[in-house]
Amino acid sequence: MYKHILLPTDGTEFCEKAVRQGVALAKLIGARVTGVTVTTPFSSFVAPTIPSDMFERLRESRRVAVNEVLASVEATAKASGVPCETIEVEDEHPYQGIINTAESKGCDLIVMASHGRRGMSALVVGSETQKVVTHTTIPVLVCR
Repeated sequence: MYKHILLPTDGTEFCEKAVRQGVALAKLIGARVTGVTVTTPFSSFVAPTIPSDMFERLRESRRVAVNEVLASVEATAKASGVPCETIEVEDEHPYQGIINTAESKGCDLIVMASHGRRGMSALVVGSETQKVVTHTTIPVLVCR
């Protein structure tokens, strides 16, 4: 059975629900979890002409947000007595950061959320979950 579950999250309620389900599964089967949030490198979306003090404020703001997201995963796992580590990964493509993390950490299951977008919204925005399912060989449990 599964021994190491990856829990990707962006802090949304959809992801929080998947984290809770992933932790509950881990507890049931005696697995450990790794929580991951993938951020886009600042160089990808911040103009090079931005003032350095503003750049530092943006970096600090994101660091605080990432820490809150990962602390939530840790708290959920701790409350259930499930061993947990967390990591922030920078990648241009969140789905690739998730897959790379699962592979590098030796995860044998990925539990992640589907945001439930439908129609044109799903086509335009795309689905990181769908991209993970499509591009990984690791089993993926999708929570709705």
